[in-house]
Amino acid sequence: MPRIANPLEAYFRNNSGRLIHKWLHYFDIYDRHFAPYRGRPITVVEFGVYHGGSLQMWKKYFGRRARIYGIDIDPRCLAVKEDRIEVILGDQEDRVFLKDLRERIGPIDVLIEDGGHSMGQQIATFEEMWPVIRDGGVYLVEDLHTSYWEHYGGGYKKPGTFIEYAKDLIDQLHAWHSHDEGELAVDNYTRTIRAIHVYDSIIVFDKGTVAESRHEKTGQPSF
Repeated sequence: MPRIANPLEAYFRNNSGRLIHKWLHYFDIYDRHFAPYRGRPITVVEFGVYHGGSLQMWKKYFGRRARIYGIDIDPRCLAVKEDRIEVILGDQEDRVFLKDLRERIGPIDVLIEDGGHSMGQQIATFEEMWPVIRDGGVYLVEDLHTSYWEHYGGGYKKPGTFIEYAKDLIDQLHAWHSHDEGELAVDNYTRTIRAIHVYDSIIVFDKGTVAESRHEKTGQPSF
């Protein structure tokens, strides 16, 4: 069998631990955005525990210095706790729970949102958990194809889906350039979203301190 260069896909292909269910193109996206955090003393949070296999994958991938938390509403998920993996029960659409969770866990370096996939869950989780992502941290939302599925509250260009919500955040990232502050004013998202990366079914947000952009000229005029 040929060697698989991506360590996450290699883990998945050789997995003899708990069950993992992933779209195969996710592994390259994960590794592209998560590789800088490997081996560091970080806090990793995953919403959506399922059978606990991905928590074991993150534990192996990020290394012994990482704290791994899984968040789910299903009490059966408590059975997947192990060394360096903690499971916390709660409803990710419950903003009171999310605020309490922020206090309990503290600053987060990597957040993977793979929870219930409904629009209310995705938006509430982003709004409540973004403030505790560290500068330099990353927030990844996956399975965003549900923004197009009616069963999850989605639909093409339907107001209130996470995809439409993220389009507004793209505008917000550019608010420094707005000439109409009544419609698009600089806010906390403008000052803290360094980049938004859009893939099939995944959006990744980079956190950081963002100042108003500047431009300069150097060199000699040609005419």
